[in-house]
Amino acid sequence: MREPLSADEIDRIRGDFAILGQAVNDAPLAYLDSGATAQRPASVLDAERAYLETINSAVHRGAHTLAGLATEAFEDARATVADFVGADVDEIVWTANATDALNLVAYGFANATRGRGGAPARRFALRPGDEIVLTEAEHHANLVPWQELAATTGAVLRFVPVDDDGVWATDDALAVIGERTRIVAFAHVSNVTGQIAEVGRLVGAAHAVGALVVLDACQSAPHRPLDLRGLGVDFAAFSGHKMLGPTGIGVLYGRAELLDALPPFKTGGSMITTVTLEGAEYLPSPQRFEAGTQPVSQAVALAEAVRYLEAVGLDRIRIHEEELAERLVAGLEGIPGVRVVGPPSGVARSGLASFVVDGVHAHDVGQYLDAEGIAVRVGHHCAQPLHRRLGVTATTRASTYLFTTDAEVDRLLDGVARVRAYFGADGASR
Repeated sequence: MREPLSADEIDRIRGDFAILGQAVNDAPLAYLDSGATAQRPASVLDAERAYLETINSAVHRGAHTLAGLATEAFEDARATVADFVGADVDEIVWTANATDALNLVAYGFANATRGRGGAPARRFALRPGDEIVLTEAEHHANLVPWQELAATTGAVLRFVPVDDDGVWATDDALAVIGERTRIVAFAHVSNVTGQIAEVGRLVGAAHAVGALVVLDACQSAPHRPLDLRGLGVDFAAFSGHKMLGPTGIGVLYGRAELLDALPPFKTGGSMITTVTLEGAEYLPSPQRFEAGTQPVSQAVALAEAVRYLEAVGLDRIRIHEEELAERLVAGLEGIPGVRVVGPPSGVARSGLASFVVDGVHAHDVGQYLDAEGIAVRVGHHCAQPLHRRLGVTATTRASTYLFTTDAEVDRLLDGVARVRAYFGADGASR
């Protein structure tokens, strides 16, 4: 195992992020919201700007020099991202974001159920009573598309329950997966609790009954080594803006033979072989899913973000964040009137923690911390069913990344410790 990031290394990393050097509300910025959107280092910003200033052009279309160079940069970026997650280049599809990627898969199943895609697509067709297995902890992006698919096809949604801390058990998931299961979709890492799923056991159980596995990797791809082929999942999705890259680009991974058989749901130019007035024939993956003008400069920037992460080392980033998570959770658990959701201290989790402050709404907690220059996320984090199960409307979430320091976590803990008194929720008069 490689050594965790040293304090000197983190200081050097922070120097690559100009935004971290500013003051917010007359206090040094402590950015603890990378789980929503991560900041971008100078090299990523420079890579996109250099592309736009030197070779910006339409890809896979023009015959001139700039078009050729742009296409080469676009496809080199695909290869870089493919290597990053243990995939082949034809298994990586550019999308607008992870939500778009998950919708692509769900609507592909819907189109197959309607008879689109011919014989190769029949493996995706659903019948009334077929089951789609999810957990109660899913982000809306990995819930609502499957709700729509069930409503369209007559399939049934089955849910793995969570406990009072918002954590679900692998054994409970295995009990839900059965002979009628056709799809198993879950987050590798929960964006609310930080729980890390046992992917291998779930994949084995799903494949044993002929089901396909869809992995939401939004909170794992930026933070820990990821080998999608090694994990055995059939599809996976993640976003560029959570991993030092730009907004407007996401990634869908799919096993090549599945992508080549899945019917597209976005159609138009650049994804076809032949078009007549009566119909069209589609290219193989990945181009069959990339209709219209693509996010080319964003792909170039995302590839640079991948190179940055690889240079630091995803295993070292994972260790650093898990150590921060332990410091964060243990500290929050020690503050009276604060309840942390998710695994308790001492249990491995990703580098984030969501919590409730008794008597104080999460939005007020966030505003109090913001006044001290500490940026956190407040709300239901696009996971309303999970929060409803926890009996709260909202939580405050602090999330870390490779540039987060122990001192920033301690600033958060100090701020949270004063919140109840500030709002008079501790029973003392102000």
